Amino acid sequence: MNCVYITKANKFLPNTPIDNDQMEAFLGKINEAASRAKRVVLRNNGIQTRYYALDTQGNPTHTNAELTCLAIEGLLDDRFRAEDIEVLSCGTSTPDTLLPSHAAMVHGLLRGSGVVELNSSAGVCNSGMNALKFGYLSVKAGNSSNAVCTGSERVSTWLRANKYENEIQTLALLEEHPILAFKKDFLRFMLSDGAGAFLLENTPHPRQDSLQIMWMEGYSYAHQLEACMYAGGEKQSDGSLKAWSDYAPEEWLEYSIFAIKQDVKLLNENILVKGAESMLVALKKHDLSAEEITYFLPHISSNYFKERLYEELKKVGIDIPLDRWFMNLTKVGNVGSASPYLMLEELFNSGKLQKGDNLLLSVPESGRFSYSYALLKVV
Repeated sequence: MNCVYITKANKFLPNTPIDNDQMEAFLGKINEAASRAKRVVLRNNGIQTRYYALDTQGNPTHTNAELTCLAIEGLLDDRFRAEDIEVLSCGTSTPDTLLPSHAAMVHGLLRGSGVVELNSSAGVCNSGMNALKFGYLSVKAGNSSNAVCTGSERVSTWLRANKYENEIQTLALLEEHPILAFKKDFLRFMLSDGAGAFLLENTPHPRQDSLQIMWMEGYSYAHQLEACMYAGGEKQSDGSLKAWSDYAPEEWLEYSIFAIKQDVKLLNENILVKGAESMLVALKKHDLSAEEITYFLPHISSNYFKERLYEELKKVGIDIPLDRWFMNLTKVGNVGSASPYLMLEELFNSGKLQKGDNLLLSVPESGRFSYSYALLKVV
């Protein structure tokens, strides 16, 4: 098996940073009223700025495929050109189209590229990590000498107020409280846009530090837990999801079928417990102690979970001091599948790393509770 190295990392964040006071100017106000959830959500998540692929009138400025392509272009130089790419592996929660695949749409925009092998990873936050694992395994097995892997989201258009107006009108007609359920509204102030890209090769970079991928692990608890975060369907009383294709077209708007929703109670009860459980399994499998981890890069959706995750990990014997945690949630927001790429890109290019440092990536996904881990060593 070949060794696999991340030799370059890049990101693309659209437009200018948007602070908390500007959010509803871009996303709009549901029922022409300021959100009641916004203040509570922002206080808990700690996000100060985020990025939207929208102009001030709420019109899209980039597609998801364009964001991804722009992140990839930053990997290219005289040493490695678009025509050299052998595998293109792209993960996202928010593809521009159901068909063709996200990776195919990205490839179609990539100027100067040749014939490549494509992989599109679907899901929620783990889609970016699954895309990385596909590229990692391809290079490791000798199927290819390189792979470009990405995580990206363009979720802002999904969060625009006009996506919810029909449901609001229905609720008002039914004389119910004319405000969207918290499980839908709170996500509007959690999520943002952006893309990250890694270049994977079977040899280290000749002139600068690289990150060797030592191992990657993934764990799903869907056999134990029902869906928590979902879109394109509606949860039924028995916990199952009714698919968008089983609803009449007029019901898609009436019930905001394509809106992203999250079961907050289910999230709070399980996301940290299963995270600690799965991380302990991964560390034991590879005989890795907390003391050997130089930097811990946990993707968390909100700073609300930071101290709670720390305490939950300590309960299972994993004590990584908070001064060894590296996060950039407050600056770039929760960018879903792109978040681990954006964290690692910032740290990798920060000048802080030293040869021999161990970096542990941790990515939970609340879709139906799955978790990904990767150990990287600076070489």
